Amino acid sequence: MKRTFDDLVRLMTRLRGPDGCPWDRKQTLPDLKAYVIEESYEVIDAIDQNDRAALAEELGDLLLQAVFIAEMTREEGSFDIYDSITAIHDKLVRRHPHVFGDVVANDAEQVLVNWEKLKQDERKAENKSVLSGVPQAMPALLKARRLTEKAARVGFDWRRTEDVFDKLDEEIGELREAVAEGDAEHVHEEIGDLLFTIANIARKVNINPEEALQSTNRKFMRRFEAMESRLRERNQNLDQLELEEMDRLWDEAKAAEK
Repeated sequence: MKRTFDDLVRLMTRLRGPDGCPWDRKQTLPDLKAYVIEESYEVIDAIDQNDRAALAEELGDLLLQAVFIAEMTREEGSFDIYDSITAIHDKLVRRHPHVFGDVVANDAEQVLVNWEKLKQDERKAENKSVLSGVPQAMPALLKARRLTEKAARVGFDWRRTEDVFDKLDEEIGELREAVAEGDAEHVHEEIGDLLFTIANIARKVNINPEEALQSTNRKFMRRFEAMESRLRERNQNLDQLELEEMDRLWDEAKAAEK
């Protein structure tokens, strides 16, 4: 039997009710922040693994967090999940005048231009920054891309990708100087500047820097675990090897992937 959205809402009301679950009743909005982030990443993992069964399950888990949060706010009298649905429904209609109005958008690029213009108009009416709407808790590389993307849409951008590479060289030089000085605070700042510039390059070449780094993380884990597997076959551990031998095993792991 397939359940409906309203079934889930009623279930959460029951769980939070006087005769419901002590754990569910105990939760607060701050308690759920970590779960929202965790479930979002699990949805992403299911997409990356191209696992539709896992994706169906993880979407349900993510949806639960939205319903859970909205039940808490319903209890306090501020809004319920249907207010949230109404808000996003109205926003989508407002942001799609090429579908629901007389604005023309012949391709996806024009849709984005129109979308950003509508957002700018909304921000102006509310005296908000062009950069507003980027969550403070967003992963740093992804946030850097979003910030520069928003700035670029109003013309604040490098004219050429090559210019950003010049900036990258500059930032690497400044980081080298900071490391040579031994000033930890300065090194901290220059590493941030370097990563921000890399995120800018990623945006210019239409790459998501967060996904690119995650891909490299997975590659590193895969190769490192291959090294460990080879050593287990020899009844050895990594800490028993010299760096040169580790490098050789690493090269073998790389070659095995080709």
